[in-house]
Amino acid sequence: MTEYGRGPGSEPWHPEDPLYGDGGWGGQEAQAAQSPYGGQPQHHPEQPQQPEYGDWGAGQQAGYDQGPQQYAQGQQQYGGHSPQQYTGQGGQGYPGQGGPQYDPNGRPYDQNGQPYDQSGQQYDQNGQPYNAGWGTGQQYQQQQVPYNGDPNDPYGDQAAAYAGQQPDQYGTPDAYPPPEPPGRRRAEPEPQRTDWDPGPDQGEHAFFAGGDDDDDGVDDGDDPQSRRRGKGGKGSKGKGEKKSRSGCACLVVSLVFTSMIGGVGYFGYQFYQNRFGSAPDYAGDGTGEQVTVVIPKGAFGSVIGQRLKAAGVVKSVDAFVAAQSQNSEGDKIQPGSYLLKKQMSAESAVELMLDPKSQNNLVVREGQRNVTVYEAIDKQLDLPKGSTAKVAEEKYESLGLPDWANDDTDIKDPLEGFLYPATYPADKDMKPEAVLKEMVSQANKEYAKYDLEAKAEDLGLEDPLQVVTVASLVQAEGITHDDFRKMAAVVYNRLKPTNDVTNQKLEFDSTYNYLKGQSEIDISVDEIRNYDDPYNTYFYKGLPPGPIGNPGGEALKAAVDPDGGAWMFFISIDGKKTDFTKTLADHEKLVQKFNERRKKD
Repeated sequence: MTEYGRGPGSEPWHPEDPLYGDGGWGGQEAQAAQSPYGGQPQHHPEQPQQPEYGDWGAGQQAGYDQGPQQYAQGQQQYGGHSPQQYTGQGGQGYPGQGGPQYDPNGRPYDQNGQPYDQSGQQYDQNGQPYNAGWGTGQQYQQQQVPYNGDPNDPYGDQAAAYAGQQPDQYGTPDAYPPPEPPGRRRAEPEPQRTDWDPGPDQGEHAFFAGGDDDDDGVDDGDDPQSRRRGKGGKGSKGKGEKKSRSGCACLVVSLVFTSMIGGVGYFGYQFYQNRFGSAPDYAGDGTGEQVTVVIPKGAFGSVIGQRLKAAGVVKSVDAFVAAQSQNSEGDKIQPGSYLLKKQMSAESAVELMLDPKSQNNLVVREGQRNVTVYEAIDKQLDLPKGSTAKVAEEKYESLGLPDWANDDTDIKDPLEGFLYPATYPADKDMKPEAVLKEMVSQANKEYAKYDLEAKAEDLGLEDPLQVVTVASLVQAEGITHDDFRKMAAVVYNRLKPTNDVTNQKLEFDSTYNYLKGQSEIDISVDEIRNYDDPYNTYFYKGLPPGPIGNPGGEALKAAVDPDGGAWMFFISIDGKKTDFTKTLADHEKLVQKFNERRKKD
């Protein structure tokens, strides 16, 4: 069987053909004398051939060139005649033996050559008229395999389904030839190579291939090989276009390689600079433009370098860190505000930051009262006198005070005790609110280190504010840090209900000086004992309403952890050292020495 269906042909199938095996390729051979096909021996199947499609005579030519099952080039036609349909007894017959014979147009005729029917009516193999022409698309309904076909042949049924649906493509010049017997099959010739097509393994890609130097671009007439080699002709490209395309390709490749080399060089330089080169740095002492840089507390060299670089002072963080490490005093740079210049060398920046003249800061000293702090802020920010004090009075609630602050209406300044002693940046571009808020924030951080509520309860105090108040008294009355714990013990001992010496009065001169806004030593007893003010501890028992200054860290520690002694009195004879006593008699002896010393002075 061929791939186009089985049918009788001029050549039998060879037994070595892989499609051989139907066992009937020889078939029944008609005698040459009786053959109606031009004397050529024909091979017929054992079973009568059935017409698969009707209307053999409707202009169809021999070779089945209009049906699905066709014979293409190289197969022998039926002698120029249409295939005959045979009838007879039992459905079998040959021309001249029983049933009617048919002309090339499918019309039956008798043995005398006279047609049975002149109307053009066609008949089936039994001599019955039928209408199954191509025009109606009706097919012969008898379920018999055409051309002695194999019932298992998948091509037989498919070919039958194509009747009248699509034109024949096998009789055209573009049709594929059917398989030939094995003896006549030949390998397909290899495609011929031309001088301009070197093949997949020869020559270079056409994109990079330039024109031949000998190629003059002359058309050799109608020679197709000439046009195929690109020498003129329609659609051909000249020598200039070939070389232009080759030049563009080389330019693209050159640009790619140049970019790659440049990128490798750049990253290589950066790698060398990061590993072995010196950090980028400016030269000199900077420009005339000044900037203020604020250094936070606890900042390391890298953090300082980042702030300086962001302000345009130094060129790189690494350069500043290196300069700071090379300076023997570099680790002494303090937090605060610095007035520096732009584009300074890292070495110059370190030296200037170590100079106190560059520090654009405001320092709050331990025990300093708020009134003096306000004046210092006005001066630092170049504001009129009293500006900061007014802001503190009007906006103290928005500056971040803790909820336990200012719980007494007799407090003179709610911010007293909350402007924590430290160094703060204070530039002219800043506002008083910003400076005060930073101080209060610092106080909250320091006070949070202690559980002041629990400490207040342990010490017999009402609230954390009283702990801060005790610390402010210790800070004001003590001379040195060694005095603080004993001074705190004096405060707590005098506050005890069992105190019958001072009757729970503190009798501190510092409280009277605070309410008077002074710092006097010689105060008359009559004046101090008869001045009615909540802050006058000679007049009122217990602690004042609030702190009388801003205590530092040591005074706060002493307030929460006082000395356990029964100290009740203290006095400084020389102003450098404080003497503490537990009894009034010992205290009076010290007072006598103090008076004698003053008389000598």
